[in-house]
Amino acid sequence: MTDNPFEAMMKLSQDWAKQMAPAMETFTPKGFEEMFPTMSKDMMEQFMGKGISPEGLDAKTRLLLTLQGLTIHGAQAEAQIRLTVRHLIEAEATEQEIAETIGLAAMFGGVPAMTKAMEIANDVLNKDKTT
Repeated sequence: MTDNPFEAMMKLSQDWAKQMAPAMETFTPKGFEEMFPTMSKDMMEQFMGKGISPEGLDAKTRLLLTLQGLTIHGAQAEAQIRLTVRHLIEAEATEQEIAETIGLAAMFGGVPAMTKAMEIANDVLNKDKTT
């Protein structure tokens, strides 16, 4: 056992998780976002934009706001950033709009969070161009 209560709690939690679901020991969130399909632009608008709020924000704007929030959270939201960028491409957001949204988040989340989000977004955008 350790003298650090946080380390002890983490160890107990990890041991408990291994006992509950042994297969999760090798789980990695890398590629997790690929399990979710990209919604069509019309579907996103219906469920996330003007379809639910005719006077409100459109789906692309809501997704840009989501991307900014995820960027501020930092690297812990990698799968969600990838999924959001993929949906932004489908919603016809430009690379400039995506980059500016991430860049603005540096004011609130810091430059390291912005840099990581830019790397993730570039990976998604480049992957989209090659497929």
